[in-house]
Amino acid sequence: MYKKIVLDNGVRVLLERMSSLKSVALGVWATVGSRYENKGEEGLSHFIEHMMFKGTRHRTASQISNEIDALGGEMNAFTTHETTAFYVKVLDQQASAALDLLADLFHHSRFSAQDIAKEKHVVLEEIRTVQDDPEDFVHELHARDILGPHPLGKPILGNPRSMKQVTRKDLLRYVAKHYRPENTILAIAGNFSTSTFLDEIHGQFGQWKGKPLPDHSGEFHEWGWPEKTYNRQSAHPKPLEQVHVCVGFKGLPIGHPDRYGAHVLNTVLGGGVSSRLFQEVREKRGLAYTIYSHLTSFLDGGLLTVYAATRPSEVENVVKQICTEAKRLTRRSVTIKELERTKTQLKGNLMLGLEGTYGRMNKLAKDELYQGRHVTLQEMVKAIDRITPEYLRDLSKKLLDLNDYVVTALGPIPRKALLRCG
Repeated sequence: MYKKIVLDNGVRVLLERMSSLKSVALGVWATVGSRYENKGEEGLSHFIEHMMFKGTRHRTASQISNEIDALGGEMNAFTTHETTAFYVKVLDQQASAALDLLADLFHHSRFSAQDIAKEKHVVLEEIRTVQDDPEDFVHELHARDILGPHPLGKPILGNPRSMKQVTRKDLLRYVAKHYRPENTILAIAGNFSTSTFLDEIHGQFGQWKGKPLPDHSGEFHEWGWPEKTYNRQSAHPKPLEQVHVCVGFKGLPIGHPDRYGAHVLNTVLGGGVSSRLFQEVREKRGLAYTIYSHLTSFLDGGLLTVYAATRPSEVENVVKQICTEAKRLTRRSVTIKELERTKTQLKGNLMLGLEGTYGRMNKLAKDELYQGRHVTLQEMVKAIDRITPEYLRDLSKKLLDLNDYVVTALGPIPRKALLRCG
């Protein structure tokens, strides 16, 4: 049973009661991420996520950790380009205590100067961890190659320089600017009493008033696939055992009418062990151990990216094979058998992902953020079922344009390697 309520202060409350379960997932979502950061603010969204766990007016950091363990639950947070979310998953009888804990972090975090100084070192280590992981790092470089100085092309974690310059004043100003009732979604899925819980939600979030609105100029940087990307083919030499490569094509905004078709197309191309790329590149040719494709979607644009890791002598062949499979999809319709298998795979992944309270809570928030309404599972399944081979071929022509792709390679790249199709 789905229910949406908007509190008087603008907080959106989304509830889905699942009485057959014994757990509850609660998430507080702020509509702010790295794309809202102006120059000099790089990494602030993610840093605030860290600082929310470092103590409140009522609890120390260790008390927060001890309390969530005592509840027998899981508590965490994440930052994306467009959102920051804090969530708890607990047994149903612990839901009220979990809501109190979550609200305390969200409303009363102290952001002490001492904790800020200490946490800077933690985030700097996190940045170094990404740079030491070639699979993560090549994706970061790939985004920069496509988007350049746009905030979506910059790392969510920020950079060492921006982290070292962060002050308490910067954090408090950013929180006041973005953490506001009208920018907040509370999503709850699981077994709970709706009437009792709503009273508690009103008590924890209904009295919250945002501070006078600061200047918002320049905070949202619009983006679509650039007419001219910053690097069509770029090589980043690094002494590794493999070359890690990303080939990027146009994607779609997250709320686009063709989004289900894009998911089917991605699954056919590289979304599993039966996908064309996995079968051709790994199983038939032995060119790579890891190869896959994935979609990245934003409010106003998106990417379809293929990733592979291979030995230096085969990087050209891997890129060519990726382009060959993309070209095949634009020129020849998939068979009915392949399409039906892909639809079944996609619907199965979708349904399994929504069996638990965490998956449902995530979906509640994302539907509200990107669709402005609740999208039922039945609606999603029908949209997938409507996809035809002809429709998929037409969509492939729009997205898998071999005149408009970007290749990024990281590792021991041969000097004369041609990282392009043809």
